[in-house]
Amino acid sequence: MTRLTRFRARAAALLLAAGLATACAPVTDLEGPPQPMGRFLLGHNIVVIADDFEVPGISRELADDVWINTVRSEMNTRFSRYDGDQYFHISTAILGYVLAPPGIPIVGAPKSVLMADVYLFRDSDGGKPITEEPKRFTVLEEGGDVIVGSGLTRTAEEQAQSLARNLAKQVHEWMLENKEWFGDASLMDPATTSPGRPVQPLEPVGTAQNS
Repeated sequence: MTRLTRFRARAAALLLAAGLATACAPVTDLEGPPQPMGRFLLGHNIVVIADDFEVPGISRELADDVWINTVRSEMNTRFSRYDGDQYFHISTAILGYVLAPPGIPIVGAPKSVLMADVYLFRDSDGGKPITEEPKRFTVLEEGGDVIVGSGLTRTAEEQAQSLARNLAKQVHEWMLENKEWFGDASLMDPATTSPGRPVQPLEPVGTAQNS
């Protein structure tokens, strides 16, 4: 498949998802200790803009560094709460997005959608990803206002945060479906680990990165 063909296929997929999107319930599962996930401890939290990044023409646009920092922040909020004893790294490549523009609030108006590929790495594996191929996610915004398009009710930054939050949640669900990747929690030393901890500080990235 040529690069131009990939561009067109990805743009078509984004537009189709934006047209078919329905409301997603707001994320509400971040209270209390995180769900057990073996010996997981967040290491590197990497977010890049893919070389063949795609934004269909109907979309609002948002700077690359805003996307990178927004996705990193939501990944950190969800995964830095784990207090295991083995580092795992999350690498996210943003492939494209649609941010719903302001417009006539009618059912069927374009909705916001984000597409990303995610790799997981076990630190002890020396840079080899846990899966040979990345896991691809296509995620939608949270909340009832996306039924008619959120362009009238949210800023581009708010739309991106909602998409990033749902991306982190879907990545988490994927990881919880594969707990065997993260080892046996019973082997951890309770003197140096815990069921969970507060969200850890995160330094923002100053400039956009490219894969």
